[in-house]
Amino acid sequence: MLGFSNQSLTNFLFWLTQKKWFLITMVIGLILFFLPSPAGLTLTGYRTIIIVITALMMIITEPIPLPAIAMYILVMEVYFGIGSANEIAESFMNDAVFFIMGSLMLAVAIVKQGWDTRIALGIIKLTGNKTSNIVFGFTAISAILSSFIGEHTVAAIMLPIAMTLIRFTSSDPNKVSNLSAVLLFSIAYGCLVGSIGTPSGGGRNAIMISYFRDANLSISYIDWMIKIYPMVLIQIPIVAWILQKSFIPEYSQLDSGVRKLAIQVAKSRKMTGRNTVAALIFFLVFLGWVFFSESIGLGTIALTGVLAYMIGGFVRWEDLNRNTHWGVIILFGATVSLGVNIKATGAANWLANQVINLFGELMETFPFVSDAIVVLMTTTLANVLSSSATVAVLGPVTLNIGSDPMHSGLVTAIASAFGYFTAVAAPACTIVYSSGMVKAVDFLKVGWKVGIMSMILLVIYVNTYWLFIN
Repeated sequence: MLGFSNQSLTNFLFWLTQKKWFLITMVIGLILFFLPSPAGLTLTGYRTIIIVITALMMIITEPIPLPAIAMYILVMEVYFGIGSANEIAESFMNDAVFFIMGSLMLAVAIVKQGWDTRIALGIIKLTGNKTSNIVFGFTAISAILSSFIGEHTVAAIMLPIAMTLIRFTSSDPNKVSNLSAVLLFSIAYGCLVGSIGTPSGGGRNAIMISYFRDANLSISYIDWMIKIYPMVLIQIPIVAWILQKSFIPEYSQLDSGVRKLAIQVAKSRKMTGRNTVAALIFFLVFLGWVFFSESIGLGTIALTGVLAYMIGGFVRWEDLNRNTHWGVIILFGATVSLGVNIKATGAANWLANQVINLFGELMETFPFVSDAIVVLMTTTLANVLSSSATVAVLGPVTLNIGSDPMHSGLVTAIASAFGYFTAVAAPACTIVYSSGMVKAVDFLKVGWKVGIMSMILLVIYVNTYWLFIN
């Protein structure tokens, strides 16, 4: 009848089983839609929160691809009357989205230059053959590089180096499982530690800066570093130590692996004038971020660098198109749009007031409690969502918690980097997990130790060092 067969029914039932969480989410969303909005919350604010809840449910269960969830956010903002199509489109694309798009493209251009082998040689020259020194070196180099050029770029450059060193040490992965874990986690966690250090360290920082601008607040590249970079330097040795205690390497010296890696590096192509020009272009991008990010924007400067690489023939559009993760950009823009509208509809103020009503007395008695609440909320959400999505959604809320929006915003940006617990919480973790050399359970094994350390350290840090420099 009507062209439907038993096979069609079977296919439909199979679809239902595959999409059950999507259907459950839609039912919950529909129930919430017909419930009255809470007291003190506008109708559009309540509907924005409904989108947040349903989007979070789908991001956690992933019944549809993440880019599809991004599209869901955008179309529902229009259907729920949160803004017109043009208004939602405007909130989707801003300098923070330009930054993540430009930095992803810069990552492709950098990897194309083959800088990984030269970085490998530099690390080995600094650390020597001792495993503990190499772990510290990987953590430190990953942190320092990611603080300037972004965690995903550094993880993509460093992963082949670690895998080559592991492979040269032993051809049997089972004999070097702990060595594999400690080296790969030193890259992933090093990238997360470093990503907070400067505004160009990650998309989350660019989003928070855009929220600061909306609130008529301003922080320069250098001021950001003065406030936050010591936190990076403090965490590096602690993270390296925790990793080596959690995964005791099978080899205390990597003589064979280092020797073979050195030979491979020696056989690689020599530096040419073209490589020097490519490095100079990125250096100019970095100088642009330092001196002109407040007036021009991080994103515009990043895209200028991409344009320069394309004009110079250092990377082709085909390479950028094939290797840039467009789905990440779409999801990034959608969460930014959601964050903008959480603020515009009054939902951010309402949510912040609920937190203040719940913990207000404690926050007044003990000022550090507000920081602890922000850190706990942000870290929890960052391990469910991506760090950038967490800042996009939570940033407008935490800016209203406490008496100093700049303080709360920076605490949120830092805590959003604590995505140590899962393989999907941060791009660096996902890249390392994709190697197949570490398991999802390994992230929990070591992540809770590093996570708790970072959370406690952050609360102490902002209530001591920040008071001192202010």
